[in-house]
Amino acid sequence: MAAPCAAIARRALLRYLTRFERTPVANCVFRPFSKSSLCRSSLRNKLATEKPRSPWTLMAAVYLQRPPVISSDLNPLEQRFAQMMQQMELEKSVLCEHELRLLEDAERLRRRQADDYDEDEDDDERKDQDIVLTQDLEDEWERKLKTFSPTPRVADDVDKDLSSPQRLLSDSLVLLSEQQVGSDKLWLLPQAQWLPGETLRHTAERALASLTEPALKATFLGQAPCGVYKYKLPKTARSETTVGAKIFFFKAILTHDTTINSEPNGSLMWLSKRELQPFLKPAYMMKVERFILGP
Repeated sequence: MAAPCAAIARRALLRYLTRFERTPVANCVFRPFSKSSLCRSSLRNKLATEKPRSPWTLMAAVYLQRPPVISSDLNPLEQRFAQMMQQMELEKSVLCEHELRLLEDAERLRRRQADDYDEDEDDDERKDQDIVLTQDLEDEWERKLKTFSPTPRVADDVDKDLSSPQRLLSDSLVLLSEQQVGSDKLWLLPQAQWLPGETLRHTAERALASLTEPALKATFLGQAPCGVYKYKLPKTARSETTVGAKIFFFKAILTHDTTINSEPNGSLMWLSKRELQPFLKPAYMMKVERFILGP
C-alpha cells in the first residue's frame, strides 16, 4: 500500500516542478534564457538596423514626348490608296442636296425660257423671290477659296532651331537636356538622383520640374518605368560604396497648350527619333529607342 502512494506522490511533485520549465502562452510563466538565444536576438537586431547600402546609384529619367500637332504627309502608297477609296466612293454615291438643287435650278430656268411659261406653276414661296442659282454659290465659293492662304506645313526658320518645341509639327519630338556628368557635359533625357523617402515616379517628376523651362507641363503615363539603363563608372572613379548607376525611365506626354507659349532654351533640345543618334551614346541610345514610338 505504501509503494503505490509514494509513486503517486512523486508523479505529483514532478508535474508541479515541470510547470516552471514550460512557457505556455495562456499562463504567464517564465522560462530561463540561454546565452545562445540572447546572442541570436542581438545579432538579428543588429542586422535589422544596419542594412547594407547598394553600390548602385538610383536615378530616374523622363521620356517627355511632344506628339504631332498636324497630320503627317502621305507616302506614295497611302496616296494611291486614298485616290482609290475616293474613286470607289464617287462611283457608289448618290446625288447630294447640292447636286439635286443644281438639277432643280436648271429645270426651273428651262421652264421660264419656254414660250408656254406660266408663273402660276411656281411655288407660292418663290413667286416674289429672285432665283439664286446654285452655280452662283459655287462661283462665290471659288472666289473665297482663291483668297484663302493656308499656313505652310514646313517652316525652315523654325525647323532648324533645335531648341524650339514648334519645329517639325508633323513629327513626334523627344526632349533632351544638357547635364553635367562627372567632368563632361552630355545630352540626356532629363534625370535626377533618387532621394530616400520618395518613389522613382516622384524623382522623375522632380527631374522635369528642375529644368529651366517654366512652361513645361506633362502628363505621366503610369507608375512603373518603361525601361532601365545601367552603367559602371571608370575604375579610377569607383569605390567600395559606389560602382555605377541605374537609370529608370518614365514616359510622359507634353500638354499641347504649353507648346504655344514655350520659348527656345539653349540647354534643351526637341528632336525626332531619327535625329537622336548623333547626340546620344550608342549604349544609351540602344536602351532608349526600345520605347520610343514613331518612325
